[in-house]
Amino acid sequence: MEGKGKLGKYGPDLIRIVAGTMCMALAVNFVYEPLGMVTGGMSGLSIVIRRLTGRWTGFQMPVWLSNLLLNIPIFWMAWRIKGGHYMRMTLVANICFTAALFLIPVPSAPQKDFVLAAVVGGVLTGAGLGLVFSRGCSTGGTDLLGAVIHHFLPYYPVGQILFVLDCLIIAAGAWVFGIRSAVYAAVAVYLTTRLMDMIVAGGSFAKLAYIISDEYEAIGHAVMSQLGRGVTVLEGTGMYTGRQRKTLMCVVDRKQISSVSHIARKIDKKAFVIISDIREVQGEGFVEKIQS
Repeated sequence: MEGKGKLGKYGPDLIRIVAGTMCMALAVNFVYEPLGMVTGGMSGLSIVIRRLTGRWTGFQMPVWLSNLLLNIPIFWMAWRIKGGHYMRMTLVANICFTAALFLIPVPSAPQKDFVLAAVVGGVLTGAGLGLVFSRGCSTGGTDLLGAVIHHFLPYYPVGQILFVLDCLIIAAGAWVFGIRSAVYAAVAVYLTTRLMDMIVAGGSFAKLAYIISDEYEAIGHAVMSQLGRGVTVLEGTGMYTGRQRKTLMCVVDRKQISSVSHIARKIDKKAFVIISDIREVQGEGFVEKIQS
C-alpha cells in the first residue's frame, strides 16, 4: 500500500518529466545534432564534443554518453552542496533525458531546412523544458552547474552565470559548425524560451510570491538555500481574527515559480500561497528589465 501511495503521489510528476525529456531528446537527436545547431546546455556541448572527437580521433563520442559523463561531476558537487533530497527529482530527470538520447535514433539522412529545424527544435525543447520545470526540477547540466558556481560565488546571480555558460557553449558551436548553424540555433533558443515561459509562467518572465504560514522561517530558509533568491518577511494582521501573522515575499524567475509553491506546500500543507505576475523587475538577481 505504501508503494502505491508513493506512486500516486509522484506519478504525475514522473509522467511530465518523462514526456518533457522525450521532447528534448527528440529535438537533440532529430534536429540539433544532425544539423550542428548548438543551443547551449550540456547537450549542446555534447554535440560539439561529438564533432571534435570524430575529427581528431575518428570515433564520434555519442551525445548521450558525453551528456552522462559531463553531468557526473556536476551532480556529485551539487549533491554535497544541496543534499540528496533536493537533488532526487533532478537526478531522475537527467537519467530520463540521457536514456531518451540513447534510445531515440539519429537519422542518417537529415533534412537541410534550417528554418523548419529551428522552429521544430525550439517548439520541442520549449515544451520539454516547460514540462520539466513545471515539476520544480531540471535535467541538470548548466542549470545545476550554475547553482554550484553560485554557491562558491554568491555575489554573482545564478541568471548571469547561466547566461555566460550558455554563451560560451554557443560560441564553441559557432566555431565548430559555423555561423549559419549558430544563427538558426539562436532562433531556436528564442522560440524555446517563449514556449517555456507560456507553459511554466503563463508568458510572464517573473512572478511575485506571497506565502503566509506559521512555518515561515523554515520556508524562507528553504527558498533562499535551494533557489538562491532573497526573501522578505512582512508583518501582517488578520482582519477577522486580529492575529498577527508573518508573510514572506520573494521574486522568482520563470524556472523557479513552481519550486516556490512546492517548497511551501512540502513544509506546511496549510500554507497560503499567492503568486502574481510582475510587469518589471530591476535590481539584484534581475539585472535586465523584465516585462510581460
